[in-house]
Amino acid sequence: MDITDIATQEYVGIDADDRLGTVRSVFERENPKGVLVTNGGSYSGVITQRDLLQSHVEDSTKAAALAGPAPKIERTADVREVARMLIEGGTKVAPVFEGEELWGIVDADAILEAVLPHLDALVVADIYTEEVTTITEETRVGRAINLLRESGVSRLPVCNENGLLSGMVTTHDIVDVIVRSMDNATTGERSGELDRMLDLPVYNAMSAPVETVTPDTPVDEAVRKMFEYDYAGLAVTPPDEDTVAGVVTKTDVLRALTHTEEEHLDVQITNISLLDTLSRETIRERIEQVAGKYGRMDVHHAHVRFQAHKEKLRGTPLIQAQVRLRSDRGQVAGTGEGYGAESAFHVALDKLERNVLEMKGIQRDEEYRGQLLRKLGRL
Repeated sequence: MDITDIATQEYVGIDADDRLGTVRSVFERENPKGVLVTNGGSYSGVITQRDLLQSHVEDSTKAAALAGPAPKIERTADVREVARMLIEGGTKVAPVFEGEELWGIVDADAILEAVLPHLDALVVADIYTEEVTTITEETRVGRAINLLRESGVSRLPVCNENGLLSGMVTTHDIVDVIVRSMDNATTGERSGELDRMLDLPVYNAMSAPVETVTPDTPVDEAVRKMFEYDYAGLAVTPPDEDTVAGVVTKTDVLRALTHTEEEHLDVQITNISLLDTLSRETIRERIEQVAGKYGRMDVHHAHVRFQAHKEKLRGTPLIQAQVRLRSDRGQVAGTGEGYGAESAFHVALDKLERNVLEMKGIQRDEEYRGQLLRKLGRL
């Protein structure tokens, strides 16, 4: 299946000289997945809502300063490859080209809608993320923003004093609350009002009640629920319990679409543009070396996420790397930081190996990484 009938020419575009204040108004008014930035009619980049939340630049700054790269996709590209490109580009929307000309866009929701009939063969347990970061109702908004940045995620489950799921706070929730508050403040009050908002407990910003799914929920049902409530992810809870077992997101579903029957381990990389001296092949080989030391553990899939911080050393940015393996014994991950992607990856891989060693009673499971492809069939 290709994206010929999935891509669209209807998209939100802004000029590189537009101010970020205008961009914020566009997100508040139209709630797009992202906006395409053009310069003199030519494609320049993409701005997402997360970019706005994580930036500290003034509203008077030109949009070009915040426009980030996104993969350029051919109009007839294969849907699996496009899903991979969106994941590795860390974006939900990307420009579509016909030859050298910007034709339109493709976004994650359009892809998921197109493949929805194929998703009933999967259950949430096949794809969701375990061991997610949770916060309490009393966690301050400023702290929640830092956790969203540090974890590279867009949502955090909120638990009450009894440890039970009571809400969900997302980047959208925080942007909505802060924007409305700042709109109500006068010019002289804006700085103090922002400080006050950052000090509020997330109870004032979270969404509640929370829509949830269980690990045995069919993935197509989970995606339909995301579409129904306009959510990008759902909390996963054990049957008949209100504790947090994990989170399943649209990105998790896209990731399942990219699984292949390659001879080697399937590795996906988010924010691949941050790689410096590393290659995809080197990353795959080094992860296989770690996994290969433990022959009784079958690794189905590996996901590597890079995230850049503003801090630099002699021009090299501080990078956070996370390596997460999905195996027959569940998920295991390692996280590390370093200046440059290679340094960060080495630290994360060392941590991953230590965590693998802590896994007890590893036994071989004959179903391995090809199971998702067999369930989905060919799109």
